[in-house]
Amino acid sequence: MKKFLIVASITLMGCAGPRTVAPVAIYDFGSQRLSVGVNSADTPERLRLPASLLVAEVTAPAWLDNTAIQYRLGYDDLAQSHAYASHRWAASPATLLTQRIRNLLAIISDGGVLSTADGARTDHILRIELGEFTQVFDTPDQSRVVVRFRASLIDRATRSVIAQHSFSGEQPAPSPNAKGAVRSLTDSSDKLIAELIDWLAEEIKEKDGPG
Repeated sequence: MKKFLIVASITLMGCAGPRTVAPVAIYDFGSQRLSVGVNSADTPERLRLPASLLVAEVTAPAWLDNTAIQYRLGYDDLAQSHAYASHRWAASPATLLTQRIRNLLAIISDGGVLSTADGARTDHILRIELGEFTQVFDTPDQSRVVVRFRASLIDRATRSVIAQHSFSGEQPAPSPNAKGAVRSLTDSSDKLIAELIDWLAEEIKEKDGPG
């Protein structure tokens, strides 16, 4: 009986001891890259934005409005979204995209890029709705990322929509895990932002005309 009590006591002490918790890896989009073909030194004239632009905060559906790195199992149920337990974004994807877009547009803007917090008037408003920002596993060992958003260019004075366009990108992830998801989601976002810049430059110059 005494032997049993000693063993039970040791077991309980072990259960009550400190537990090792796996550290959570935090990711953002990394340093501002110029791989999208945008920099202040040699930006083509066709990409220069002559008008001032208010870039509103990117919006996202409720399931994306958090810091989770989301993935779907295409071979099981695409309608169900999952999240990595020990990896997450430093901020929501919508917030990270907002900052990325503002930073890049500021480089090529001649009229200025502002946020809603600035309280200043601008020529146009850019609103973006994020629809998808996930990693999709087609098999347990192969995955790709999907990024989709819709952009609306609005005339600040009349509040009328000048143009609206949907952007979508997919590309393989280099590894079937959270690190692979982060790398490809960042790359795909940068490519779509480059497309967004092309579209914005064309729409604004078409509306405002030369000079």
